[in-house]
Amino acid sequence: MRACIYGAGSLGTVLGAYITKNGGQIDLINRNKAHVSAMKENGAKITGTVDMTVPVTALTPDEMEGKYELIFLMTKQLFNVEVLNGLLPFMTDDCVVCTLQNGMPELSVAEVVGEDRTMGCTVAWGATLLEPGVVELTSAPDSMSFGLGTLNEKKTDKLLETKTLLELMCPVEIEDNFVGVRWSKLLINASFSGMSAVTGGTFGDAAGDKASRACVQAIIKECIDVAKAADIKIEPVQGKDIVSLFDYRSAFKKKISFMILPLAIKEHKLLKASMLQDLEKGKKTEVDFINGIVSQYGRKYGVPTPYNDKVVEIVHGIEDGKYKPSMDNVKLFG
Repeated sequence: MRACIYGAGSLGTVLGAYITKNGGQIDLINRNKAHVSAMKENGAKITGTVDMTVPVTALTPDEMEGKYELIFLMTKQLFNVEVLNGLLPFMTDDCVVCTLQNGMPELSVAEVVGEDRTMGCTVAWGATLLEPGVVELTSAPDSMSFGLGTLNEKKTDKLLETKTLLELMCPVEIEDNFVGVRWSKLLINASFSGMSAVTGGTFGDAAGDKASRACVQAIIKECIDVAKAADIKIEPVQGKDIVSLFDYRSAFKKKISFMILPLAIKEHKLLKASMLQDLEKGKKTEVDFINGIVSQYGRKYGVPTPYNDKVVEIVHGIEDGKYKPSMDNVKLFG
């Protein structure tokens, strides 16, 4: 199965390095010429919680040739339809697109290639691009996992082949309730990634500061309430039942959930949100596809989402130069 990672930035470089190191064949494609050139010359260097340098096949889009049977889509999803339409000449008739993007990207992917050729994959680990060819893995290797599934819940040969390829990096769970798994990841991204972008810190920083942690807790609660209203069952993450841990109706349960938040994110405390990395580079973020999705569902099902709304507002304010990522932004939540 000829496969590629399109948009091999921080996460894609780590994934490609692991797959290649463990015997798989995959092309790493990125528009960043300096990053591709560094990988061609020196291999993909992964630092942080691991230390390895792996020779990989790295390409810029203009160097692509032939057709792929599997494409891991890891670009920003702001332009999914445009990007995928451009990739159609490089797809076999039965090529599957597996999106590893945040939020709910499967709908826009299916719009181009069809539901039967669309897969989704949640990523339970993080990485940061330090310089061309060098990526820091910020999650503990034994805490990493993928959740793989489809919108129609069909288990095809391609799904199993994709699982086998991803398992060259870390454990993969084929999810029956993939939408529920997406919401588990969305909840984590909306809360910890959202507050990482707002405050300019890591996940650990967002949970460590008590004022920021209160915002994280409120965002999680909004996600849970919206999912309930939409009749979506949020699935556990790496064996942890998020709803039972962080849903509360009493002051006592609220206090307990507040206390355990730093422990819940301990293994990923060094992770810096990709939204924050974008802000630091002066790029537009995916906040509308993360916190904005929660707000959108909230409006649809009549559930107030003031904290998710505020994250969207602040992050757009940072994009526009009105604010800077800072712990001071927590005061804007009122």
